Amino acid sequence: MTIFERLGRLVYRRRWLIVAAWAVLLLVALPLAPRASAVLRAGGFNLADLESSRARAELHAELGLPESALALVYSSTTARAGEPTFEAATAAARQAIRAAPYVAQVLSYEFAPSQVSKDERTAYDTVLLDIDPDDSPDALPAIQDRLASLPAGPVTIELAGGPAFYSDIQTVSESDLRRSEFVSLPLAGLTLLLVFGSVVAAAVPLAVGGAAVVVSLAAIFVVASFTEMSIFVLNLATLLGLGLGVDYSLLMTSRFREELRRRLPSDEPAVAVADAIQAAVATAGRAVFFSGLTVLLGLLGLVLFEFTILRSVGIAGAIVVGVAALAALTLLPAILSILGPRLDRLAVRRVNSAPSANEPWARLARSVMRRPLLVFIPTLSLLLVLGAPFLHVRLNAPDATILPPSVPSRVAFDRLDAAFGAGRFAPLSLAIRTTGPATSPANVAALYNYSRRLAADPRITSVSGYVDLDPRITVAQYQLLYGSPSGPPDRLVAATLAATTKGDLTAFTVTTPYGPNADQGRALVTDLRSGVGLLAPPPGVTVLIAGGAADVSDVVDRVAADFPRTALFIFVTTYLVLLVLLRSVILPAKALVMNSLSILASFGALVWIFQDGNLSRILGFQPLGYVETTLPVILFCVLFGLSMDYEVFLLTRMKEAWDRTHDNTEAVAWGLERSGRIVTSAALIVVVVAGSFAFADVVLIKAVGLGVAIAIAIDATIVRALLVPATMRLLGVWNWWMPERLRRWLAERGAGSDKEAAR
Repeated sequence: MTIFERLGRLVYRRRWLIVAAWAVLLLVALPLAPRASAVLRAGGFNLADLESSRARAELHAELGLPESALALVYSSTTARAGEPTFEAATAAARQAIRAAPYVAQVLSYEFAPSQVSKDERTAYDTVLLDIDPDDSPDALPAIQDRLASLPAGPVTIELAGGPAFYSDIQTVSESDLRRSEFVSLPLAGLTLLLVFGSVVAAAVPLAVGGAAVVVSLAAIFVVASFTEMSIFVLNLATLLGLGLGVDYSLLMTSRFREELRRRLPSDEPAVAVADAIQAAVATAGRAVFFSGLTVLLGLLGLVLFEFTILRSVGIAGAIVVGVAALAALTLLPAILSILGPRLDRLAVRRVNSAPSANEPWARLARSVMRRPLLVFIPTLSLLLVLGAPFLHVRLNAPDATILPPSVPSRVAFDRLDAAFGAGRFAPLSLAIRTTGPATSPANVAALYNYSRRLAADPRITSVSGYVDLDPRITVAQYQLLYGSPSGPPDRLVAATLAATTKGDLTAFTVTTPYGPNADQGRALVTDLRSGVGLLAPPPGVTVLIAGGAADVSDVVDRVAADFPRTALFIFVTTYLVLLVLLRSVILPAKALVMNSLSILASFGALVWIFQDGNLSRILGFQPLGYVETTLPVILFCVLFGLSMDYEVFLLTRMKEAWDRTHDNTEAVAWGLERSGRIVTSAALIVVVVAGSFAFADVVLIKAVGLGVAIAIAIDATIVRALLVPATMRLLGVWNWWMPERLRRWLAERGAGSDKEAAR
């Protein structure tokens, strides 16, 4: 008796105990699951060893420059900056927030004329925060409460910048999750009702999937209480938990019904139920275990990344997959054991579960296999055409434009962008290290010339540093100012020096016309770091660059550098798992290629929709002009596992027939017939759940949902129904080839059994 047969027998005998244990687990999880969002964070793009992070850390540690900042935005249609009503309102706001927690300093526009728009209707103060960027949303509530207590007046006061953006991401993500659950749960229930034909049979997978989501969110709450996890985990956990939980339950329930109907009415009901549970767990349960393992491996690939946003999605995904598979292998068979023949109560239509060689899926498989090349070539060409837009993908980091225009931080961002231009709020910060004190005459002269060379570059709007106080001051005068043993006599000069320079470190702020995602800004960062031509630093001077385009470049480059390692891990481990499951060296390789094709097609669709802007009006978003850099990575890992999920369901049924008949054509036809309806139904549920995120307000969540829905739809139709049978027919008996020595080696180590699948 195999391990899965023993598990099925154990679950049947301990069915009430297992249901009771899950009931207790749910009672514990129910109060914790809703609190998951409270311990999740926005951000997650910081790494200490990135150049931009090192530059910020040096400037913060040695010069005291804050790592986080807000823009306090003032605007009015009736008053102008400088007028009494405008100044009174801004002074009150400034005074109100100065004592708020985490507020280090408020830099007023009164001392920076460039912070006032040309029409004087808009101005902003810079609020420096003494808190880590990823924790910066924690500073928002106190500031917002103080601003809300101010009397209404002619001046509108808004908050913009990273902390406000991250805070709104968290709020809108929670709203997106509630909306998707409202849409997806009824649709998933309707799909299950159509598949099973009875209310009870449809309710069981939905209940098990819901239990998996609740327990997963509670587990995520516990884990996130001890380690940093991204807010984007919230929506993905629900998508995976509900999708996989229902999928696995659908597969197990279908196999149980099939086995039970085969045994009734000849066997005693209790014996028939026990045997049906044992057979279902030994076959469908084995498929669930291995398919869950492939999904788990795909998600664990994300743990290899150092970025919190990617690593936490991998950790949360692993939790969700583990809980979903555990529920399908224990809770579901226990419930089915209790229900037995009553599973088909409250029937709304009759569903035939008896095997047949002439059902639609079998006929489709035979039709494809009669002309495999005529199907293979056009289908492959279509998938490559769908993936072609990915050839011109532009990868970038997200900004406020991923939020809907009505969200407060997006409103403030758009107002500042219109009044001052995108580059004003994405300056580059240069941490400049000199040989000896930065205020020595030689270094003052060298950095004076360096500043002028930078300012001469047409891509740079202005340079601000301790040698840029006034264009009328000469290098000799700067040397005199900073050469005095008692320091600069002028208070403003002394304050500027203290804020920008200490020992051998000084800071330059470089402003460009470009936002952080503009190609020109990233090209400028590359040129500055290469240190060639007019942008080369003086001899003996080193420069680290942070802010704006430098932050984006570092994130994009690191993700791109780490991705091949993750892809290799997923390919190798998935191949080995499928090798053990299918006992073939050919089928796992073919499965990897099939998965890659469906993922490539979905990537092309993402570029076509979100970068190029097609369908933006229908889907309700502003075209980004790029694809967020972590999106293809997350989708690759998630989709690789989900697509392989269906490949496992399909190939395990084909292998059952092959072990019985050793007829490749019949194995493909029978396997597709027995799994085609279930795989399509399971995929439809995932498409429904993922597609519900198309209504999300956060563009990234919308893109993840659509990316998953598109890939699974392509995978379950074009790939599984056409490409798989065509390639199986072209390869023939080679599909099942495996060196005999390797087969014996696996058998000797108990790595599964061919007989285990032959049902």
